[in-house]
Amino acid sequence: MNLFDLLHESHERQRQLTRQLTSARASAATREAVFLQLKVELEAHAAAEERFLYVPMLMTDGGLLASRHALSEHHDIDELCEELSVSDKSGDAWLETAKALSHKVRHHLKEEESKFFKVAGRLISDPQKALLAKRYQKDLLRMRKKGAEEFATLVVGRDGQVGLAD
Repeated sequence: MNLFDLLHESHERQRQLTRQLTSARASAATREAVFLQLKVELEAHAAAEERFLYVPMLMTDGGLLASRHALSEHHDIDELCEELSVSDKSGDAWLETAKALSHKVRHHLKEEESKFFKVAGRLISDPQKALLAKRYQKDLLRMRKKGAEEFATLVVGRDGQVGLAD
């Protein structure tokens, strides 16, 4: 897979988790489990993406503004995750913040895929994309594992996805 395929794969996982998170029928326990999975995925993806896509883009004049904007959105997502990192996930206020997070994540992913990836595709050479893909994937898996270790109920499966421990 190329760099953009790998990024898109994580984006799809994030979309799936945000839908599960904001399900009106979800119990507080389900919200907790899904939120932890989403938080690990967002943190791992952001770290690897920033290191192996944004940094190379920041080194080019043509990628500077787009990278700054994307970094700003990652920061906004981090702030919403902090707001959601409370013990009681049963209230309406928590669900409204979760919906705001879901909206922000989906907006960011759509913008990246429709605009940022096109700019990056032009500015980064094919050999560099291949190298960055390998580094991104390795770092993403490492960060998922590190994030899952912070939560005793989560594990990283053989497919590299974060899920609940049996």
